[in-house]
Amino acid sequence: MKRREFIAGLGSAAAWPVVARAQQPIIPTIGFLRSASLDNAIPLITAFRQGLKEAGYVDGQNVAIEFRSAEGRNDQLPRRVAELVRLPVAVIVCNSNAASAAKAVTSTVPIVFATGDDPVGEGLVASLNRPGGNITGVSFLGNALGGKQVELLRQLVPKAMTIAVLVDTNFAGSASGLKDIQAAARFLGQHVMILNASNEQELEAASETLAHQPADALIVLGAAFFTSQRDQIIALSSRYGLPAMYQLQDFAVAGGLSSYGASIRDAYRLVGTYTGKILRGAKPADLPVQLSTNVEFVINLKTAKALGLTIPETLLATADEVIQ
Repeated sequence: MKRREFIAGLGSAAAWPVVARAQQPIIPTIGFLRSASLDNAIPLITAFRQGLKEAGYVDGQNVAIEFRSAEGRNDQLPRRVAELVRLPVAVIVCNSNAASAAKAVTSTVPIVFATGDDPVGEGLVASLNRPGGNITGVSFLGNALGGKQVELLRQLVPKAMTIAVLVDTNFAGSASGLKDIQAAARFLGQHVMILNASNEQELEAASETLAHQPADALIVLGAAFFTSQRDQIIALSSRYGLPAMYQLQDFAVAGGLSSYGASIRDAYRLVGTYTGKILRGAKPADLPVQLSTNVEFVINLKTAKALGLTIPETLLATADEVIQ
């Protein structure tokens, strides 16, 4: 091609985006907000996108997603919500703490939450069947399975007498989970050592506590902050040779010993389907809070071997997934 023809071609191409932009409809934007870092949230985002797809929306084709995080600083959540409102976004998708902040900032932009706590008790909705206002979402079992976690951990580590429990005090749902764990441990004659950690400094302090007050096993309650610190927490349990029970499957997949808890991926998939319904015109007040009841038990045999544990065949048979 001659130089003159090439330059002329560029000139024609430069005009195409303007014409195309004029012909294309404006696609809706979704705000995806988390109180903690988005680190390690990819499985949840993938599940959310799957739910959107089931509802007829594909990111980058007929919908766009704007991601925001308060990076563990809840006082920054109102600012992040305001940013999304100004864009503007058609819907805001949140975890529990972010949903509370979003509800306080806007009464008009639809909000869809995923929470492991009781959304009525949290003050997010008036009732499960009639959420009211501009907010609805999905509730999963979350930290309500503490007793079962203690029971399974006892089978994994029969001689464990002191259980350290990692708790994020910024997540109100931790209280019920801790209460269940304490009751179950007391019944089995075990001692519970509580380690509070809602930021990186406190997580390091919890590690120092374990260095001076050894435990026999570890339970990590569910929290967005702990998800963002997944690899650090797994490394902590490995450092002290602690057999650990986590709530999220991703911890076991990433090298943790075991996990037992609600499928948060399924919850975020349902959040995606609800978001799609709202984009099509449904009102949050008319969408009852959905309950995600899928529960997963995962064992990582490679980690068990590294810890010198022999997992009973009966326990392996009950697991939903066994990682070799």
